[in-house]
Order: sequence, then C-alpha cells, then structure tokens
Amino acid sequence: MDFLFLEEMRRVSLRYLDSSIIPMLCRKAGIPINDVRGRITSHRARSTIASQLFNAKEPMTLFELQDWLGHSSPDATQHYAKITPTKLAKSHADAGYFGRNLRAIEVLIDQETVNSGVAAREPWKFYDLGHGYCSYDFFEQCPHRMACAKCSFYLPKNSTKTQILEAKTNLLRLRQDIPLAEAELAAVEDGLAAYEQLLLKLADVPTPAGPTPRQLGREHLVQLQVGEQPTQSEHR
Repeated sequence: MDFLFLEEMRRVSLRYLDSSIIPMLCRKAGIPINDVRGRITSHRARSTIASQLFNAKEPMTLFELQDWLGHSSPDATQHYAKITPTKLAKSHADAGYFGRNLRAIEVLIDQETVNSGVAAREPWKFYDLGHGYCSYDFFEQCPHRMACAKCSFYLPKNSTKTQILEAKTNLLRLRQDIPLAEAELAAVEDGLAAYEQLLLKLADVPTPAGPTPRQLGREHLVQLQVGEQPTQSEHR
C-alpha cells in the first residue's frame, strides 16, 4: 500500500502527522492551523471526504459509507454523514411541500377606487373565497382566511354591496398563489367536517377587525333576541 508520508519506508504516526507535518504544510500554504471548526488534523480529511460522498449527486448510503470507513457500527458513521445546506434545500424542493400547499385564488382589483385616489380609505382589493369576498389588505397573514369569521372585512356574495362590486366594468381580475397550512388545505379539499373543525379551532382567535368569531356569534344572537334585523355582512 502506498502512503503519502513515509519515514524510512515506514508509515509515520498520526501524532507526528498532526503535530509536525500538517502545521508545516499550513505554514507553507499561509493558512492558519485553526479554523471555525477547530484545529486542522488528519482526521479532518477523513471527515470531509465522507461528507462529500454522502452529499454527492449519486450519494453513498449510510451502510455503504460505514463499510468504506471501516466502522463496526452505523452510529459512528452518522457523525460523518453531515447534510449540506444545498442538499437539504434540494430535498425540501423534491418533497414538493410548498408547491402542493399553494392554491390560486382569484383577486378582484377595483381600478376605479385606485385611480380616484380614495384607495387609502376604501377597500380596493377583494379575495374571492367562493362564498364571499375578503377585503383585508393582509389576507395572506389572516388566520381566518379560508374559514372566514364574517368580520367587517367580509362581503358575502348575496349582499347588495358585492353585487354592485361585481357589476363594475373596470374590475381587474388576477390569480394569486396563497400558501395554505395543512388545516386550511383540508378545509378546502375535504369538505364541511374539516371546515367546521377549522372554525372551532379559530373560535377565540381575533379577526382583523378585532372581535373573535365567538364574540361575533354572540352579537348576532343578541340582535336576534332584541328583534333587530342583522345586516347583510353578518349573514353566514
């Protein structure tokens, strides 16, 4: 077997390699003997090549790497099998989680409101939820976005205000990708049971307007008890 460093045709000890040869090579190369991972030793090269083999385009498996390194247990090999950020990012992309959880939602832009300069005071962007529209500017950050709590930003499709909006000829219709959490995705795809579970989970989470869905429900019940007619925006 050929070795890179020999003394009188005998393999030099690891102690001599680490204490003399590697420091000498570092001095000649003009690099420090210590870096962010600690002191540079002969063992670092073994660790580096093992990590590179594990993160290669056609990587070695953990058991193949164990056999190549001569380890008796895969537990020792795991210390060398460090996943690089590049491989981790590729694994996330290959899993397709973010792409699978994106849903395209139709967005209506009221160009008349924008061009007239009153967009700072009146809603101008409306997210189509199917059963109504949400006019909250930060719709993506709203926890109630796919289980609308019928707050002041919500416009049901059977209301007069929504009918006037849809009758406008200057509406710009766009499609926007919205990332959905697992519970929201289930509410969209699995039907009424998942939707009711999401509503129950968000019952005490404040809406963008302030009140929680539970509080909005109490207000609606009080109006019915005193004989008041609920407004269009309070209909479910």
